[in-house]
Amino acid sequence: MGLFSFVRSRSAAQDAAQDASCAALGRSLVAVRLRGAQAPAGCVQVIFSESGQSRRASAGSAKEGEVAYAFHPGPYSVDVTPYAAAPEIGLRTRVLIDAADPRVAQQRFDLYLFSEVAEALALADLQAAVEAAVQEALSQGMLDLPPCTSLDEWNGFRAGLNQLLYTRFGVTVEDCLPVDLGEQTDYAAQLRARAQTTPAAAAPDASAASNASASMPDAPATAEILLDEATPASVHAGAGAAAAVIAAAGATNAAVAATARDDAHALRRLFLELPALSSGFRQVALPPGQALFLAHRSLLQRVALLALDVNTMPALAWSAPDLPSPRAQQERRSGHSILAARELDQAWALLARLQLAANPLQFGAACGTADPEPALAALMDEAERIVANLDHHLAQRRAAAGEHAVEAYAGPEQRREPSL
Repeated sequence: MGLFSFVRSRSAAQDAAQDASCAALGRSLVAVRLRGAQAPAGCVQVIFSESGQSRRASAGSAKEGEVAYAFHPGPYSVDVTPYAAAPEIGLRTRVLIDAADPRVAQQRFDLYLFSEVAEALALADLQAAVEAAVQEALSQGMLDLPPCTSLDEWNGFRAGLNQLLYTRFGVTVEDCLPVDLGEQTDYAAQLRARAQTTPAAAAPDASAASNASASMPDAPATAEILLDEATPASVHAGAGAAAAVIAAAGATNAAVAATARDDAHALRRLFLELPALSSGFRQVALPPGQALFLAHRSLLQRVALLALDVNTMPALAWSAPDLPSPRAQQERRSGHSILAARELDQAWALLARLQLAANPLQFGAACGTADPEPALAALMDEAERIVANLDHHLAQRRAAAGEHAVEAYAGPEQRREPSL
């Protein structure tokens, strides 16, 4: 009976937490995952099937094996800092989530939820993601922020910002105004905090900790050792060393779990978003021309091969069916997965720029010229760079060993492919 009462109290606590999250929608939360609850009034429910297909429903709950989210369309007001070196200059932006577009099979915001949001999307997290996307696009030249001495320049920036945020997150810019954030931003304090940041203290030897943890598989994560004053100093020293080894083993296990989690999150994003990105590139209506046609066809073929590469990516913890991957190799692989996901963000920004340049009306308003072909050619060159970086990081994620560690895994009789 005590077990049943514990289960009931736990279920009641989960229901209360779910109700609190649903009540915060439209204010501090943008979206939340539903676990048996109904979407609140004024919110939209998105249900994802096991295959990743989404449908929007005003009522009803998810079936077995399906995942449901509820989001409030907004609008939401976020302050975005376009340049990290000038935090006092901001853009007060109002964004909202539009109704479903019947021309597409899956809404971009739905894909963003399923790919990058685990439990809840807080407004602060959305603001940070939008700010990072704007800063990255400005640094990569995928978004132009001119001095805006005229209304045409400001409207051109507004068009580019709206296209970027809709392509990347599925949100629409309703309003955007420059704002002075100097009163709420202390840049000097930020610089002092950066200067005071020091590297973490060196941890104990990881190999010694792993060997000790392997010899004590049932050792607890934490240990409390009580010794009296009559205990010899050598015993005290041995107990301290054992506690340090156990703590180091726990830290090692936590680091390995974090590495696996980051790698899985990056590969999940690539698996879900690369097909949608390829579809977006395919739908860009380029002007006639042999050079642009060949570049566009090559881009589509390479993105399709990248999606196939992600679909057949080997496990993180294994270099071969009978050869576990060392921790250093797992960290290297996970690092390349994260870098590939960053290149994916740049590819979304490139798609937004391509869509803007392929539209004659929007391109003329944004760039002040009627000939988009030179800009499209430059964007195709940028696409080649991004795709090459994606190809490199995915190849390094697939490789069982790094470029300088191949000899450790290749035997003398093993056939080696020639390399430049």
